[in-house]
Amino acid sequence: MYVDFVLKFLQEEMDSNPMVSSLLNKLANYTNLTQGVVEHEADEDTKRKEVPRMGTFIGVYLPCLQNILGVILFLRLTWIVGTAGVLESFIIVFMCCACTMLTAISMSAIATNGVVPAGGSYYMISRSLGPEFGGAVGLCFYLGTTFAGAMYILGTIEILLTYISPSAAIFKAEDGGEETEAMLNNMRVYGTCIIILMAVVVFVGVKYVNKLALVFLACVILSIIAIYAGVIKTAFDPPDFPICLLGNRTLSKRSFDVCAKFTESNNETKTTTLWRLFCNSSLHNATCDDYFSLNNVTEIQGIPGIMSGVLIDNLWSAYSEKGSIVEKKNQPSVSGSEDVKIGGRPYVFTDIMTYFTMLVGIYFPSVTGIMAGSNRSGDLKDAQKSIPTGTILAISTTSFIYLSCIVLFGACIEGVILRDKFGEAVNGNLVVGTLAWPSPWVIVIGSFFSTCGAGLQSLTGAPRLLQAIARDGIVPFIQVFGHGKANGEPTWALLLTAGICEIGILIASLDSVAPILSMFFLMCYMFVNLACAVQTLLRTPNWRPRFKYYHWTLSFLGMSLCLALMFICSWYYALVAMLIAGCIYKYIEYRGAEKEWGDGIRGLSLNAARYALLRVEDGPPHTKNWRPQLLVLLNLDCEQLVKHPRLLSFTSQLKAGKGLTIVGSVLQGTYLDKCTETQKAEEKYLEELKLGTTFFCTLVGCLNIKQHHSFSLYYLPHMPNDGGMRWKKIASCHIVYDDI
Repeated sequence: MYVDFVLKFLQEEMDSNPMVSSLLNKLANYTNLTQGVVEHEADEDTKRKEVPRMGTFIGVYLPCLQNILGVILFLRLTWIVGTAGVLESFIIVFMCCACTMLTAISMSAIATNGVVPAGGSYYMISRSLGPEFGGAVGLCFYLGTTFAGAMYILGTIEILLTYISPSAAIFKAEDGGEETEAMLNNMRVYGTCIIILMAVVVFVGVKYVNKLALVFLACVILSIIAIYAGVIKTAFDPPDFPICLLGNRTLSKRSFDVCAKFTESNNETKTTTLWRLFCNSSLHNATCDDYFSLNNVTEIQGIPGIMSGVLIDNLWSAYSEKGSIVEKKNQPSVSGSEDVKIGGRPYVFTDIMTYFTMLVGIYFPSVTGIMAGSNRSGDLKDAQKSIPTGTILAISTTSFIYLSCIVLFGACIEGVILRDKFGEAVNGNLVVGTLAWPSPWVIVIGSFFSTCGAGLQSLTGAPRLLQAIARDGIVPFIQVFGHGKANGEPTWALLLTAGICEIGILIASLDSVAPILSMFFLMCYMFVNLACAVQTLLRTPNWRPRFKYYHWTLSFLGMSLCLALMFICSWYYALVAMLIAGCIYKYIEYRGAEKEWGDGIRGLSLNAARYALLRVEDGPPHTKNWRPQLLVLLNLDCEQLVKHPRLLSFTSQLKAGKGLTIVGSVLQGTYLDKCTETQKAEEKYLEELKLGTTFFCTLVGCLNIKQHHSFSLYYLPHMPNDGGMRWKKIASCHIVYDDI
């Protein structure tokens, strides 16, 4: 049955050629770039190639899979499992995956309601919730994508300097307390160089990034397979990774080679390098650290295997303060007097303080990337079918990978190794790499290239998102970023993206950058759910998505979960992200938001107005709620000027700026003949109207059998401080009826 499902899933990717050759041909043309990027890269003869239409597997499933699986899986998931324990880690992953799954359901409904062009999530939100929300959330999503590029670059440097070539570090730590600062400085220098190099590559042409897309995808898939193969191998032949413990404290193997206090050589007992790290000399009668003297040095297997039962020990959390020693649970030890120089000992220390909510913020970026398919809807054979199927299947696949890896890591690897973030206890190896088969280098090299590719794709996609927002013209101060090279490449947007990405590089910590982009992605996902819920509740005529497996309650649940995760990750980052979005929203509203897309927020306003008017008819207004409601009928002269303009001033005085005033006039004739005079009369009315909440209508009619009436209503909410009028036309209608 599984084979039938796979064949059905791949069936649309095949053509008249044999199955294997057809699939290989599709994979050879695989690209992870967003819609419109490939078209920008024309040949030298300016002839554009025809982009082949893609199916669900190549067009949606693989890009989503590649975007979701990334740096957090290889560099931080084992550490999260060791710190939070298997149970709490399972809760963290389940919450994040549930959030993206609910968002994918809402996104599928919106995406199948019409074609989603370049801009992806921004386009969906702006056309559903209006230009104010669209601009605010679109820019926040752009910032999240940009900081994601910084996170991937930092992950690339961490793999390079920690696991591939530690000797390449420019800044060296003179003592144990300066290792973290030296690493941060190396991150900043290397990160700046890499971001400049990547920006040049993207500027020269994304076709070079496109050619490597399949390589980056293969690296991710092979790394995942190597992890599962290593887990299976531990069942009958666990790898030999001995861990050195002093009492219950984990020791770093970077400073010594023999895990013992003494060695026997030619019937002579000699002290080891480890002895000299804790004692003031190599002599047997040297003065040593109290804890070193009172406890034995032992070795345990770092990867005892899936059948060892270590899962029971790793079920529960082991949160700690910054600078704490990584200790093994249930390991006997004798406490000694604390040494003031404990920081210089070869222990494995925690580099940051850990707690549940912080781990949620670090992990969440690993489940982002679910919109990679919806951003490419124009390149798909059947977007209405492929986007929901491919996205939801990709989320299901990656959720299974993450949840299963949590259990397998906890069942195979010793807890002290899981909590050893940089693999110091295993000779500086990548922790997940120690589990992989056939070699740790499969994971190291695979994760290095996959993070490089993810960084390039972020620097490719983010400028185009900013360009799409700028070309919509709803945020005036970024309109300059809508321009670029002759072929449409967003040059100015690329420069801004590289500059913002440099801010993340200067932060220089993967654990500090991850919560920042979590906020922006969560805000985007929250408004996608809100957009789907609003459209569903309004039941607008144009809301007819082909994806039927959605409900407004699921969208509301997804929106609530996104909001909760924002404050769980970091309440102050959440407030800052909301403040940024709020400022952009008010700015767009202040500038007028001239775009009109028939969005759901205005639909809500009309429904609320309709509901309020119907409630008014329930009974006479109470004295406390009474407001003056005046009707003013004006005459116009031959030039459509108001004959008695002081009537409007008198009306404003009568109602003292409160209540409702309806101002009208009648022009005799047919509507089609009097259309120009009607517009001129409206303009003259607007010049005379000065104060108060006023509705204005012009009636054009005649005494013929067919009657034509045109109404235009204007509303002035308040008097601006500068005395200027900002009238808004809120309704216009043309009525034709038979005269009886």
